[in-house]
Amino acid sequence: MMIIRPIESRDGEALAELAKITGPGFTSLQDNSEVVSNKLATALAAFEQQEHSGEALFLFVLEDLVEQKIAGICAIEAAVGLSDPWYNYRIGTLVHASKELNVYNQMQTLTISNDHTGYSELCTLFLHPDYRHSKNGHLLSKCRFMFMAEFPQFFHEKLVAEMRGYSDKNGISPFWEGLGKQFFSIDFTTADKMSSIDKAFIAELMPKYTLYTDLLPKSARDVIAQTHENTIPARKLLEREGMRYTGYIDIFDAGPTLEANVNDIRAIKDSRYAKVKISDQATEGELYLVSNTDFENFRCTMVAVGEQGNNLITMQTQTAQALGVSAGSTVRIVPLVAQKR
Repeated sequence: MMIIRPIESRDGEALAELAKITGPGFTSLQDNSEVVSNKLATALAAFEQQEHSGEALFLFVLEDLVEQKIAGICAIEAAVGLSDPWYNYRIGTLVHASKELNVYNQMQTLTISNDHTGYSELCTLFLHPDYRHSKNGHLLSKCRFMFMAEFPQFFHEKLVAEMRGYSDKNGISPFWEGLGKQFFSIDFTTADKMSSIDKAFIAELMPKYTLYTDLLPKSARDVIAQTHENTIPARKLLEREGMRYTGYIDIFDAGPTLEANVNDIRAIKDSRYAKVKISDQATEGELYLVSNTDFENFRCTMVAVGEQGNNLITMQTQTAQALGVSAGSTVRIVPLVAQKR
């Protein structure tokens, strides 16, 4: 059985092991002991506090209870850009026209932006390759919406998610080679690792003025707002929940940023409370996300539940134990995928 829970101090080694296989462009979890230790400490502190003002990192693990193995991680940043600046490029259009010369040109531009400062962010989603089946990716991604629905006071009304941009089989980003490298004079992997530790160098070295994409190499232009092939499934999941690309890209690899109003997210607005009834019989039916209502001991799983009316659902003892609930407990539920209307 697979369960989502807040990360714990005992998960440090598993977190470090996942960091070793995330690959280039996965800025939020680098194979760096200092980064991993700091992320763990920050997440542990977030779940120890009942009240938050501003930034907090809520980091969750997907645990295989049978194998007692950590299969993946995901996180929510309560607010970005309050301590360290949050940078991206805003894609725009400038028109250069002359009636006298009969010239009219629309030029795509890139402008450094901090427009998402203060927004909440979905981040650090990584599922171990051995577990990329059985809708585990759905559970790992969407469990965060259940937490946000239960504890809205910790989050901004706007939500963003950065998608990893295109890089080739050698981990080289054409966008970085065509633009960023000209200002930083370091390779993509090095810049990506540095940004996970200290973002001050970004402000110091990034171009301060609007750029014309037509001046970039074609290889760089072609990957603007393109998603890394390993991240396409995650993007599709978020888009089905209501997140959309609105013209912002990552400054390093040009990956698209998705955004939405929190209350427009399908799994948040459609989730509801139900009471638990325990049954020893296997339950058949539609798959649901089911979570408890506990903060420090938050649990979420994906299971078929039997609805019996009056907001009463049945689940097996094993599921109830994994969620930390009992007969009569209140849980939050929502269909795993949008129901056809």
